[in-house]
Amino acid sequence: MGSDPGVPMELRHEVVSFDDEPLVLVDSEDREIGFLDKGATHDGAGVLHRAFSLFVFNSQGELLLQQRAPGKRLWPGFWANTCCSHPRGGEPIGEAIHRRLAEELGFDCELEFLYKFEYHARYGEEGSEHELCHVFAGVSDAVPHVNATEISALRHVAPEVLDAEMEQYPERFTPWLKLEWQRLRSDHPELFAPRP
Repeated sequence: MGSDPGVPMELRHEVVSFDDEPLVLVDSEDREIGFLDKGATHDGAGVLHRAFSLFVFNSQGELLLQQRAPGKRLWPGFWANTCCSHPRGGEPIGEAIHRRLAEELGFDCELEFLYKFEYHARYGEEGSEHELCHVFAGVSDAVPHVNATEISALRHVAPEVLDAEMEQYPERFTPWLKLEWQRLRSDHPELFAPRP
């Protein structure tokens, strides 16, 4: 799987993520309990923190997938949803989702909150994700201006194609994408319909 030649992209290089940026620590009810720098938040078994995952579809109902850059600490080179990150300390999640979409992909779109859930996944000795993750979805046919420090490849994929790839090659996808995709497929069929 590589970059879809049908997805025009413009590349740029910009550092937008830092180990010392403060993330929001939460309890299992998503109540803020403090802040901790990003590096420490992901050390060892990880510390529960607030995060978000964005699923942006085109007007044909295809999902924009990104392949995580090789320099990422956790799950480098794995395929993930359109965009995923964390609000910073003091930053409302409604602002953070649009900031990060612009930082990684160079465009913005309307995003609808779908649900939130807690998960924990360990990536060998490199650390863990332990997140209370807010999941959003939107629609855009914008041309991405890809930040190559975050993303190494990009492609649109039809839902049934992604279903088949995840079943055949589960090791190519991030753990949160597999969890979120299963729920989107079962609970949000409206996301996969072509838009007029």
